[in-house]
Amino acid sequence: MANFYTDTPQFRHYLQHPLMKRIVELKERNYADRETYDYAPMDFEDAMDSYDKVLEVVGEICGDIIEPNAEKVDHSGPTVNEGRVTYAAPTQENLDALNKAELMGMGLARKYGGLNFPMVPYMMSADIVSRADASFQNIWMLQDCGETIYEFADEKQREKYLPRIVKGETMSMDLTEPDAGSDLQAVMLKATYNEKEDQWYLNGVKRFITNGDADIHLVLARSEEGTKDARGLSMFVYDKRNGGVDVRRIENKMGIKGAPTCELVYKNAKAELVGSRRMGLIKYVMSLMNGARLGIMAQSVGISEAATREAYNYALERRQFGKAIIEFPPVYEMLANMRARTDASRALLYETCRFVDMYKTLEDISRERKLTPEERNEMKHFSRLADAFTPLGKGMSSEYANQNAYDSIQIHGGSGYMKDYKCERLYRDARITNIYEGTTQLQVVAAIRHVTTGTYLQQIKEYAAMPVVPELEALKRDLANMAETYEKMVEAVISPKDEDYLDFHARRLVESAAHIIMGHLLLQDANKEPEMFRRSAEVYIHYGEIEVMKNYNFVTKSRIEDLGYYKPVIGE
Repeated sequence: MANFYTDTPQFRHYLQHPLMKRIVELKERNYADRETYDYAPMDFEDAMDSYDKVLEVVGEICGDIIEPNAEKVDHSGPTVNEGRVTYAAPTQENLDALNKAELMGMGLARKYGGLNFPMVPYMMSADIVSRADASFQNIWMLQDCGETIYEFADEKQREKYLPRIVKGETMSMDLTEPDAGSDLQAVMLKATYNEKEDQWYLNGVKRFITNGDADIHLVLARSEEGTKDARGLSMFVYDKRNGGVDVRRIENKMGIKGAPTCELVYKNAKAELVGSRRMGLIKYVMSLMNGARLGIMAQSVGISEAATREAYNYALERRQFGKAIIEFPPVYEMLANMRARTDASRALLYETCRFVDMYKTLEDISRERKLTPEERNEMKHFSRLADAFTPLGKGMSSEYANQNAYDSIQIHGGSGYMKDYKCERLYRDARITNIYEGTTQLQVVAAIRHVTTGTYLQQIKEYAAMPVVPELEALKRDLANMAETYEKMVEAVISPKDEDYLDFHARRLVESAAHIIMGHLLLQDANKEPEMFRRSAEVYIHYGEIEVMKNYNFVTKSRIEDLGYYKPVIGE
C-alpha cells in the first residue's frame, strides 16, 4: 500500500520547525478547546500527533485511491447535461473517500465541525493530494473558500454554510468574466437589491469558473449602479439549493481535466451579501486570492514531486548503450536539478505558510480581544512577510512545476510524449499553474515593491545571521556573494527612477531575490537534516548563483534607451 505522506520525510521535517510551537499555541488559544471537544489536542505534542495521524490518512487515500484513479479521470472527465455537472465516477469516489475520512473543513474552527488545523499541515495535505492528481486538488482545495466566509461573513452566515462545507459540500469562487480576467475591477455581473423582499439578485455571466456547479459559491458582483471600478464591487454567497444559475458549458482544457471549468449564467439568482458593500475586490477577493495562491503553490510542489519521481524511476529502469540512463551525466544533472527545484519550492511553500499562520491567527485573535503591543508588532511583521512571500512563492513554484514536468518528459524521451506515461499528463496539468490565480507576470507586479522597499533584502540578512555547521560555511559565503550582487542590481535598476525601466527588469530582480531566499531556506534545512537536504542545497545554490549573475550581467549592460529594442512595432 502506497502512502504519499510517509514516503516523503520532508513533511515531518517541516512540521518540526521551531515556529510551529508558537503557531499551534496561538491557533489552539492555549488548548482551550480540550474541555469542549474530545478530539481537541491537550498540548503541543498531542496537536502534532494529530496532524501526523491525519496526514497519514491523507497520504494513504492518495496512494491507494486518488492516484490510481487519476488516469481514468483524465480520460473521462466531468460532463454537463441540462445545466448541471456530473463528476467522473472516479472523482466522486475520491470525494467520497475524503468525506468518509472527515477531511473536509480541515482549517475551520471546531465549533463548525472543522479540525482547526493551521495552514502548514493543511497545505501539506494539498501538496500530497496534488502529487496524486492535481485536477482533484482543484475541487478539494476550494473548501478553503470557507475561510473567507469565516473571516468576513456574519455569524448567521457562518453557522449556515461552514458546517455544510465540513460535511462535504463543494465550493467555487466565481470571479472571472468574459471581459474580466486578470483585470477583476472590470467585473460587470450585476447585483440588484430588492428592498421589499430584502433580497439580492445576481444576473450575468461568469467564465473559467473552477468547479462551477458547486454547492456554495463566493461571487464577485457589481452592486453599485453606474460604477466601473473596484469600488463598485461587493462579495456575495450563492447557494445552489436556491437555483438561478446554470452551467452553459464545460471548457475543453489542455489539462486539469478532472475539475470542471465552467461558464455560468446567472438569472435572478438569490444571493447574500458578505461583509460590507464596495469591499468585494478591495478587501475580500484579495484575501481569497492570497489563500488560493498558497493552494497553487502546494499544487505546483505536488506536481514537481510527481514529475521528479516519475523521471527518476524511469531513468533507473531505462537502459541504453548497455547501461541505465541515470548513469549518463546529462540525465543525472537534470534529475539533480529537478530534485533541487522541488525541495526549494517546498521549503519556500512552508516558510510562507508559517508567515500566513502567524499573521492570520493573530488577526483572528484580535477579533476576540485586544492584542498586546508585542502581538500587534508581531502581526504586522508577519503580515508584511506573508504579503511578500506569497507572490514570490506562487511565481517560482509554478514555473518550477512547468520546468520539472518538461524535464520529466525529456528524460522519458519519445515514450514521454505518449499517453501511456504519467509524465504526459503531468506536463499538461502543470501548464495552468503559472497562469491561474494570477499569472507569473502579475506575481512579479505584486512582488516588486518588496524589492524596492527592502523586505526581501532584510529577510535575506536575517537568514544570513543564522549559524550553520562548518561544512556548510562555503555555501553560506556563496549566498552572501549572491546577496551583494543582488543589492548592486537593485540599485542599478532603481537609481534612474524610471518606472518602465523598473518594470522591464522587475522579473530579474524578483527571481534573484527568490534564488537567494530559497538557497538560504535549503541551507538551514541541510544544517538540521544533512542527509535529506545537503545535495539539494548544493545543487540549488550553485544554480541560483549562476542565475543571479546572469541577471546582474543583463541589468548592468542594459540602458533605458535599450527598451526601444523590445517595444512592439504595430503595422508598417
